[in-house]
Amino acid sequence: MSEGWRTLPTIGRICRPERQILTNSQDNALANGERDTSSDSDNNVRPDSSISASNAFSALGLSKRVVRPLAVLGLKDPTPIQTNAIPLVLEGRDVMGLAQTGTGKTAAFGLPLIDRLLSDGDKVQPRSVRALILAPTRELVNQIADNLRAYVKKTPVWVSSVVGGQNINTQIRHLAKGTDVLVATPGRLLDLVDRKAVKLDTAKYLVLDEADQMLDMGFIHALRRIEPLLGRPRQTLLFSATMPKLVEELSKSYLTNPERIEVARAGKAADKVRQSVHYIATKDKLNLLSKLLAERPDDLSLVFGRTKHGCEKLMKQLVAQGFAAASIHGNKSQGQRDRALREFKSGAVRILVATDVAARGIDIPAVSHVYNFNLPEVPENYVHRIGRTARAGRDGEAVAFCAPDERKMLRDIQRLMNFDIEVVGDDGSMNSSEPDAPTKAQRGGRGGGGGGGHRGASGAPKKRRGNARPAGGEGTGSKPPSKKHPRRAAQNRGEGGRGEGGDAVAAPRSEGGRPKRTKPAGGNRRGGPSGAKPATARGDGPSAGRPPKRNTKRPRG
Repeated sequence: MSEGWRTLPTIGRICRPERQILTNSQDNALANGERDTSSDSDNNVRPDSSISASNAFSALGLSKRVVRPLAVLGLKDPTPIQTNAIPLVLEGRDVMGLAQTGTGKTAAFGLPLIDRLLSDGDKVQPRSVRALILAPTRELVNQIADNLRAYVKKTPVWVSSVVGGQNINTQIRHLAKGTDVLVATPGRLLDLVDRKAVKLDTAKYLVLDEADQMLDMGFIHALRRIEPLLGRPRQTLLFSATMPKLVEELSKSYLTNPERIEVARAGKAADKVRQSVHYIATKDKLNLLSKLLAERPDDLSLVFGRTKHGCEKLMKQLVAQGFAAASIHGNKSQGQRDRALREFKSGAVRILVATDVAARGIDIPAVSHVYNFNLPEVPENYVHRIGRTARAGRDGEAVAFCAPDERKMLRDIQRLMNFDIEVVGDDGSMNSSEPDAPTKAQRGGRGGGGGGGHRGASGAPKKRRGNARPAGGEGTGSKPPSKKHPRRAAQNRGEGGRGEGGDAVAAPRSEGGRPKRTKPAGGNRRGGPSGAKPATARGDGPSAGRPPKRNTKRPRG
């Protein structure tokens, strides 16, 4: 560990604003205006099953009240991130932790945070919080809150969660009596702050989980608004699976002399994930995916797409082929997303198609395979994707499909991980001369190079409306005809319009190549004798090519 860094409780992943979600027992207790501090008699821990867990976690400094339920939850031996972070958090130091996805970061900051709240003994005030955990997505907020509620059983610590997409008035009522731990997405938290439904000046603990994704999703401005509202002094914990420069800069403003814990190199995938890649054309991806899924009908498989519409289309195609599939992405309501996750966890749905944002909070140890149907444009997202498998010490497999236009994405992923993914299939499409997919900067604005005369993605100029070239032919230097300027149109065809034979009559030109403007004889600017009316027929007189005026009188005689 580098010196000068203080321990920080792990950060809850940041997500779009979401509604507060409580367990049924807590929800009923809130409705009755009281706290549920009763213990569940059917979850008694047997002494023989808890001895090893108690010894291992107690050695890190945790109290017996916190350690007691861990054996029932399946936590026997602390992971490296837990071993390093828990003692530092208990000491009250700020912590910046870097660990792979699925290595137990929630327990690394949750257990010592609960221990400190119990030892403080402070009573929560109305509309106030004692500890704040921020996470980037709704699913991650719900996952963190569910884990913490399991840890605080048989304790008076109260855990609440707020996310977007749910009734904010219900959340305001739930927060009226205050809460010990609030897990939230930044957007919904600010909505509640603006309505004066919650006060943050009493928060002595701040946790930022999945800080890298928070920044990727544009929550930096929300974080800057939240930071001055928090109480001081406070203890801050930041956890992330990757550590880009923006996260380093964020830590400088949030953390005070933090202790840095790095149990895995940045961008390193979990050791128990077997990775492979198929080189395949885009049009053949669906057939290959269907074949691989059919070979493992009993496994839980997570399929990643790049866009919301693409995921929804892929899910419908799999259902049409007879697979039990569901989708989860930003266009789904919170109820639809929760239902899809419940069905996936229960096994009623064996295949879940998801986007990167929606999948951050998916913590299902039974997931055996992750399929990258489309490679991510951000290499770090690949690490988070494959981290959805091989969780809780299990083995897992990650399969990637790489089309010719995704070659650069694959190179960036392998460069980040410093690892060459095993090629298990090649249909020869990678030998084609198809160019790599353009980056966002190369694609430019909407429509492949919209207004302002810019060229499109293909480099071809925009097609000109009307006649592409004036009648004078190439190299004349004349401007194209214009309906708004009939005189210019007449000049382009020849000063006097067209002669009797119909051929264009060349107009005298100046040195610059533009037609000379000559005053017609007789002193009339319109070309006729003084006082005479102009001719109205095209090709009849010097005003040829000019549209006739409306309601003009015909000359007498």
